[in-house]
Amino acid sequence: MQGLGTGSISLFGSNEIKTKYLPPVRDGRHIAAFALSEPAAGSDVSAIATTAKKDGLRHVRIDGIKTWISNGGIADHYVVFARTGEGPGAKGLSSFIVDADSPGLEVTGRIEVIAPHPLATIRFNDCRVPVTNRLGGAGEGFKVAMATLDVFRSTVAAAALGLARRGLDEMAERAATRNLFGAPLANLQLTQAAIADSAIDIDAAALLVYRAAWEKDQGALRITREASTAKAFATEMAQRVIDRAVQIFGGNGVRVGVKVEALYREIRALRIYEGATEVQKLIVARELLKAHEATRRQAAE
Repeated sequence: MQGLGTGSISLFGSNEIKTKYLPPVRDGRHIAAFALSEPAAGSDVSAIATTAKKDGLRHVRIDGIKTWISNGGIADHYVVFARTGEGPGAKGLSSFIVDADSPGLEVTGRIEVIAPHPLATIRFNDCRVPVTNRLGGAGEGFKVAMATLDVFRSTVAAAALGLARRGLDEMAERAATRNLFGAPLANLQLTQAAIADSAIDIDAAALLVYRAAWEKDQGALRITREASTAKAFATEMAQRVIDRAVQIFGGNGVRVGVKVEALYREIRALRIYEGATEVQKLIVARELLKAHEATRRQAAE
């Protein structure tokens, strides 16, 4: 979550902005947040209604509501996406850094979810921000958001991979130590199949996560398809693995305080935030079709 609120700054911030905002977060003195989602704009970023209107030559005034904001209410700064009107839909968005103590920024409510996570709704009411706090150029907000999510969708996939690995460890330990019908649960073929399916799923997801990370480390400007593929597969995979673990635990699997019960609650949100699985599938398909069309045009030439 710290990275999500600073990734945009690392990628698009001026040297002055980076010097001001990144070191305190790196040192653990400040908390960062990424304010993209709105009540009517989650997966559809082009539907953002928050506005940033010019206030003289050096400032904008931001008005609107952001919700489901990780670190909301405890962050020291927010990377905020707002409509600046350079074009329709996604072409008319810009991003700005807004300090948490800026007049006109208000935390209006906390959001409680099934696993502990700091979420809040925040409101901007005539919130005045320097134009120098803009990330990227005017109208480049969608580009900033998508480039940031390219990186951090991979980290969501990595988190899911870690949760799945813990689930498999718990499953294996339970199967080895729980006796059923006079023998360890692990002796049953259906138990072995659940363990094998989980191990195979985890290995496949790991390769997708590592590929996305490797592509970025090699200097790829965008890893949209790779990141979305990793996130979609790893989060859905982890849900399956942890569900199997709960089943292996039987009644204890849904008892509060048992690790697999906590994993079951923790994994569910990962299939939704930073773009639901269904959205990732759309992204993968569109990227593939875009590449296919480019190949066809090149062949025709």
